[in-house]
Amino acid sequence: MQGDKRQIQTAVLGDAESEEPLMLPLEAIELDAFRRRHEHDTFWCGLLLGGCGLQLTTKLYTDRVCHFAHHPGPDGHPHLCGRRARGISSADHLYVKSAAAAWLRSRDLQADVEFVQPEGAPIGSVVDIHFPRGGLRVHLDQAVAPTWDQVGHEPVLGVSVPVDRDTLIDRWYVHRIRLDSDGTARKVRIGTEAFARETEWFALDDCEMTERGLSTPAVEQIVRSRSTRPVTQWGVAKAKKAPDARARAQVLLRKLAKAVRVESTLVVAQVCREIADLAGVEGEIQAELAAAVSDAENWLEGQADVRRELFARLEEAVTARNAQQVRELLARANATAAHDRTEDEDRIAGAAADFVAAQTRAQEAADAERAVEQAEEKMAELTSRAAFSTVRRVLRDLRSRPRRHMSHATLHSQVQLLVEEAAKAGKHITESQRQEINRWVERAERAQAGVFPQTAPTARPAGKDPASTKLSATPGAATAEQSNTITVWVWKDHYGGLHAADTQTHPEASVRHVPLPTEAGPLQRLYGNLTRMIAEREASDAPVHTGRACLSVRVWEEHSGELAATLARRKGSTPVTLALPAELEPLRELHDKVVAQMKAHKVTRKARTKRKNG
Repeated sequence: MQGDKRQIQTAVLGDAESEEPLMLPLEAIELDAFRRRHEHDTFWCGLLLGGCGLQLTTKLYTDRVCHFAHHPGPDGHPHLCGRRARGISSADHLYVKSAAAAWLRSRDLQADVEFVQPEGAPIGSVVDIHFPRGGLRVHLDQAVAPTWDQVGHEPVLGVSVPVDRDTLIDRWYVHRIRLDSDGTARKVRIGTEAFARETEWFALDDCEMTERGLSTPAVEQIVRSRSTRPVTQWGVAKAKKAPDARARAQVLLRKLAKAVRVESTLVVAQVCREIADLAGVEGEIQAELAAAVSDAENWLEGQADVRRELFARLEEAVTARNAQQVRELLARANATAAHDRTEDEDRIAGAAADFVAAQTRAQEAADAERAVEQAEEKMAELTSRAAFSTVRRVLRDLRSRPRRHMSHATLHSQVQLLVEEAAKAGKHITESQRQEINRWVERAERAQAGVFPQTAPTARPAGKDPASTKLSATPGAATAEQSNTITVWVWKDHYGGLHAADTQTHPEASVRHVPLPTEAGPLQRLYGNLTRMIAEREASDAPVHTGRACLSVRVWEEHSGELAATLARRKGSTPVTLALPAELEPLRELHDKVVAQMKAHKVTRKARTKRKNG
């Protein structure tokens, strides 16, 4: 876990010219204190770390490590930085420079630290430390092979840089360097490696620069224990002033050229002052230095005009509210003109920084809103796909289930579910599926009449019910169909069997109005039965004769799936016994309907007489 926490981003504080690395605290509670401490500071992606030089912000997390992050681009997409290394060791060359400068200042020594790139090595692989009596070349990795006999470049090897046995024997010893983590900082330690000896490590304060070069307590012991000097000696012992001055002049010329190349006005001005203070040079070198300083001064004057134009363009971009141009110009101003600003320049840079911060907050709010919309769209898509899956399943079930095994209530509930889920599925429903759904809806609507008992039953139009075909040819048949009928409820059981009753005992039952018979015989028998039943009911405590308290009804299923019923015989119908109501009023109502039917068809009333035996 500790290894993961080391994978955090380094940045530079203030301006992009600073070479002091800054590490962000890893924990949220420490980041709060860090933000308060650097409330008025800005953070930039370090150019010397291989970064892009643009401004960074701090990201606070409670479930993972806090870190620096780039502001998003003007299009809302994450900024792509060329820097790939994120570990704390990627800034070791900056820690080496900072530690070397502090160490030399404590000994009143003047030195220049330079991040050279010999043989095209990446920046940070090699660090050159030049001082009047010699120099050190620190190899932090294996990108550049060490050169052992080059004057002014005593090698100091990183722990990953190999050294062969012969070199250790010939030179007596070699120096190594390592950096240990101390909180969010790095401490430099110098080691001395010799043949057949363990590498001994020392703090930088325990080391000294001597005539032999870099020396540690282990070096003193090795030298005292040897009777002869090393075969190759360091070329720093009592060097003449003229060669030292020439070497120093060459270093300053290289440093000046590099500063001009990266457009660092601060470094250019500093190197010009160092060249002016340099003594002991003459001839061609002095003329070369004078020409270089003259060119640098002319360049600085031109940079002053460039600087004024830069801040003028930055102010115009803020006025025009061009976010992308403001970001680019502000990054350039912080990288090349962060020092010795005038009040106007501070005002312009501050307004630009405020504008960028406001744009960033607005962009973050827009990103959050867009994320919410995308989440809602994703959820709606998932819901529609789930609904489409339900539609396919219901359609498949409806196709595979036989009609005789499906009650009206089941059909109604399935079709209702089908319609609701189809509305949710939306664009996923194909045209053929919509047509099939419409067909099932029409079938359910045809079968829905009378499903609920609170709905008053309505008579079908004349000629629609197969049981009323005999009445449709008679004048006044439509009226007779509406008034001279017996209301029954028809349903199917789980096995497909047909049933009927004079009351609704099943919620899935379909109401049917069965017309009374028109033939004389059946009407006369029904009239006689009803007359006798009414007489028996009106007699005190007289039971209704069970043989006359029922009616034979024929039920069947039509091609549309609807259930129908009639009193007449029909091929393929199922006979069921319909119990007549035992109450007096329903009997009288049915009796009146039978009498009206008999009058309409001129059937004589004839009370049924009891058959005599014998």
